[in-house]
Amino acid sequence: MFTSYIKFTAKIRTLGHFDTFHMNELETIQSIFELNTIAVVGMSPKPERPSHYVSMYMKDNGYTIIPVNPGHSEIAGLQCYPSLLDIPAKVDVVDVFRRPEHVFPIAEAAIEIGAKALWLQDGVINKEAAEFTENAGLLVVMNDCMLRRHRQFP
Repeated sequence: MFTSYIKFTAKIRTLGHFDTFHMNELETIQSIFELNTIAVVGMSPKPERPSHYVSMYMKDNGYTIIPVNPGHSEIAGLQCYPSLLDIPAKVDVVDVFRRPEHVFPIAEAAIEIGAKALWLQDGVINKEAAEFTENAGLLVVMNDCMLRRHRQFP
């Protein structure tokens, strides 16, 4: 089930001023994996969807997962929240499985709730939101898979 998703290795090319940012650097990714609580924006209740199985993989590897999806009150036995701003607990990482045009407000909310990192999954590319979030002091990964990257670390 994971094979085609994991083999998808699209890479983002950064140009101009964007090269000076630290997103997707190995050190950034390692720092994110040292955090614990991950809010998954766009988590699906369908086990075959990447947002679901990536989240369950991270949960199985010791991370606290908080689903964020306004269409559900519970996903995979976990309480689900309609937005990041509705989560009563501290969130370390905001993991985004939404189309790029929806990312900027999510990035703003990540900053507002005091998250330490923003992770935009494969195919989620919004340079403006990534730069804005990194300028606010958050660690940022864009267009990369959390599951695939986590498997690379012992």
